[in-house]
Amino acid sequence: VQLQASGGGLVQAGGSVRLSCAASGRTLTRYVMGWFRQAPGKEREFVARTAWRGDNASYADSVKGRFTISRDNGENSVSLQMNSLKPEDTAVYYCAADRVVLSTQGRGVDYWGKGTLVTVSS
Repeated sequence: VQLQASGGGLVQAGGSVRLSCAASGRTLTRYVMGWFRQAPGKEREFVARTAWRGDNASYADSVKGRFTISRDNGENSVSLQMNSLKPEDTAVYYCAADRVVLSTQGRGVDYWGKGTLVTVSS
């Protein structure tokens, strides 16, 4: 299984970016899918996740109200709409998929994508 993330780039503070993650090699319809990020010099942290039906989404407190996760099971993909971006949102964003739960600690995750860099300038 490969998870390919795209959509990163440079954006000014207050702006928006939409990340997408397409899965190939297996249908992930029944998987929990989500996003993590890792800022320079920091540990990886959970951002958002959504169950296979696209409901029951959960978010890190730091992004709640600004980010929205969605999925398209027909396209085997998950997206992250990021609004009102802040410089502290600068990080490499990774999509992930897990058959059971998608731990917010990132432990035991079945599949990881390679990441896409989002840079927010002040």
